[in-house]
Amino acid sequence: MKQINICDLKENAVKLIRDDWALLTAADENKGSCNPMTVSWGGIGELWGKDTATVYVRESRYTKTLIDKENYFSLCFFEPEFKKALSFCGSHSGRDCDKIKETGLTPVYDEKAPYFKEAKIVLICKKEACLYLDEKSFIDKEIMPKWYSDHDMHYIYFSEIEKVLISESF
Repeated sequence: MKQINICDLKENAVKLIRDDWALLTAADENKGSCNPMTVSWGGIGELWGKDTATVYVRESRYTKTLIDKENYFSLCFFEPEFKKALSFCGSHSGRDCDKIKETGLTPVYDEKAPYFKEAKIVLICKKEACLYLDEKSFIDKEIMPKWYSDHDMHYIYFSEIEKVLISESF
């Protein structure tokens, strides 16, 4: 992996998050490992004079407890052949299985956050703020019944992108 400036990244941020998905990964010190969770909602941009990534994590997700304990997490983007691994990480809980073992992904432990050797793009992110997405927040009244019929609401994590790594072959 080589480090680049975020502004040198040529990929379309909307496509990366919406279509390609990412693994949000936080350390799990109790298990001595890490737990990846697939995300397809989020954004990359600028806020508070910083390059930022925004991710949405439901209250029920195991990863939420991990990122709440840590100051850093990673967002990893992969080539299409890893979609099956991302699907697995999005449909299984780290409470119930070892996602690393099940997917065969190779964790790399950066000094701040774990990421995956197989990723084409890695963002190392420092949490800046977390907001609860309350039912009362919605102006568009169709969102609640469509996306939150079970009332499993999201927390929005705003993070500073401190480091961008890309695969040597990318």
